[in-house]
Amino acid sequence: MSTTDSPDVAAAKRLLDAAKHAGFTFQRIAPGEDGPLIGRRETTEYRDQIYLAGFGDSCHATRVRKSSLLMPSGLPIIERVAGDAVTVLHTVVSVWPT
Repeated sequence: MSTTDSPDVAAAKRLLDAAKHAGFTFQRIAPGEDGPLIGRRETTEYRDQIYLAGFGDSCHATRVRKSSLLMPSGLPIIERVAGDAVTVLHTVVSVWPT
């Protein structure tokens, strides 16, 4: 018996591959094949992080500008997106430049 992915799962897999190609590294942060993933990418200007906890609305990503200035409250988050995996991955891959 062959199984095919739903359109959302197939799109998320393609976007995850695109995120890896754009410089993100991912690791599973809980056991199991479907455990949550965290992805990180560092560029000369930004520190990006993606949290994927499945296909519900429990995913998010943040973009923080790197700065040589020390700030008491930490580095400023300049962009944030939350939603399902496809929305978050699409935003990070398509909108946030490297």
